[in-house]
Amino acid sequence: MECQYQFRNERWNCSLDGRTSLLKRGFKETAFLYAVSSAALTHALARACSAGRMERCTCDDSPDLENRKAWQWGVCGDNLKYSTKFLKNFLGQKKIGKDLRAKVDIHNTNVGIKAVKNGLKTTCKCHGVSGSCAVRTCWKQLSPFHETGKILKLRYDDAVKIFSATNDAVGHSELVGTQRHSHSPKAPATPRPTDLVYVEDSPSFCRPSKYSLGTAGRTCSREASCDSLCCGRGYNTQSRMVTFSCHCQVQWCCYVECQQCMQEEEIYSCKQ
Repeated sequence: MECQYQFRNERWNCSLDGRTSLLKRGFKETAFLYAVSSAALTHALARACSAGRMERCTCDDSPDLENRKAWQWGVCGDNLKYSTKFLKNFLGQKKIGKDLRAKVDIHNTNVGIKAVKNGLKTTCKCHGVSGSCAVRTCWKQLSPFHETGKILKLRYDDAVKIFSATNDAVGHSELVGTQRHSHSPKAPATPRPTDLVYVEDSPSFCRPSKYSLGTAGRTCSREASCDSLCCGRGYNTQSRMVTFSCHCQVQWCCYVECQQCMQEEEIYSCKQ
């Protein structure tokens, strides 16, 4: 759902159609799918631990936070440590891939995990007479997943193309890609741990293919997205009447009473 929201105005809108074929390639979109999937699993597991829905984990086990006190005050830290460990074991990351594509997939998976980690904040609650804060309880809390989705979309927009990987005979390997903002498009550079990386250019996604349904019939914004989304084919304009609540007033006691109004609305959709 978060993926589809972030790409709602893009030619590829994260549809389930073509997802299997897409995951077999090395496009920017594939990179985002790996990252957002690992981020979602990490976030969901950490929240499930703190909510008591998992048998093998509980609240965040930070040294400065006692689980008993956290539960006593009705707050419980999101257990990111457990969820990250579980996810890496689940994905089998101990077996480092030997080929370039495997290294890229592992890198993008870790980008998603790091995006969730960066959203971890310490939240505190004061207790005492008249809010004197004589006792303060603190816990670790993750940012809403929508914020993580926005960060990963920015990483997608600035993704780095990889063309090789260094030899890992020395005990570790590094991906090598094109350098940003360089006058030479082939200037080598090592991507940052927070960069999404890909190995092949994406298709246009304009026409139906094994990767997507194309953009025909997609609704768009005439001012913001129709030109790009419709791939130069133009768009249809359709008028419709919509009903909405209006002239609302608070009545005693205690409800809101509204009238029903109608207005004409124009809908734009990409031509075939």
